[in-house]
Amino acid sequence: MKNLTNNFCNSYQPVKALLICQKQTTVEDGGGESNIYVESYDIGKFGKPINAHPLTFKETLQLSGLFQAAEEMKTGFLRSRGIIPNQVLYVNPQNGGYAVWFTPPQEVPLYFASALGIKSGRGKVPAMVWKAGREELAVFALKGGKKPTGNTKLFHAPFFNIYRTGRVCMGTVRINISESARLEDFMAQWENYYWNSYFSHLMDDFNPVTENIVQLWQTQVKTENAFPTHLLKSTNDTLQSLIT
Repeated sequence: MKNLTNNFCNSYQPVKALLICQKQTTVEDGGGESNIYVESYDIGKFGKPINAHPLTFKETLQLSGLFQAAEEMKTGFLRSRGIIPNQVLYVNPQNGGYAVWFTPPQEVPLYFASALGIKSGRGKVPAMVWKAGREELAVFALKGGKKPTGNTKLFHAPFFNIYRTGRVCMGTVRINISESARLEDFMAQWENYYWNSYFSHLMDDFNPVTENIVQLWQTQVKTENAFPTHLLKSTNDTLQSLIT
């Protein structure tokens, strides 16, 4: 492995050190309260602390700004960079957090394991609803291309590697979603993971369409036709059931 020690030293030089001193008073002195004193040091040549002085108001504000920036990084998960994108349906940043969004009918790259006998290529897929947290993804299909409402009926996504519940088996794909991922990046990252993974098999032998799914995609990747949504199988779910 390459030794990066010199690079770190050249890029980041110590400039300030804080020494926190604590005095524990007795009951006689003041009821056993703990007194804190913060002493600030500048860092001189060769990393030597110099110019010891009580922490100033200006230094306190600078330190507070650093803590605030760190807190914003921690709590920025699923926050939009600006106006919430139109495809977003629901966002819950609490308890691990998840987002629900939809994509209209589109043409995407489709990759199939060789054992399926389907040539990889671009194909048209139906409108979809996506529900994802940092480590798990579920997808569903829609008929039509309009933005769904709470009562919109969901259909099984017509792909391999999906359980009846809609949960996706990502196989060997390494998922790495940051704890501070913004909403737009979060959605784009999951879509990229999904469309760049290989479809390989049906989960629990469940066929999500009304005809042979292998033959369906053998045909679909060769045509410019829109996805035949009349082949979709209905679920017992609506959009509302995903967020309750």
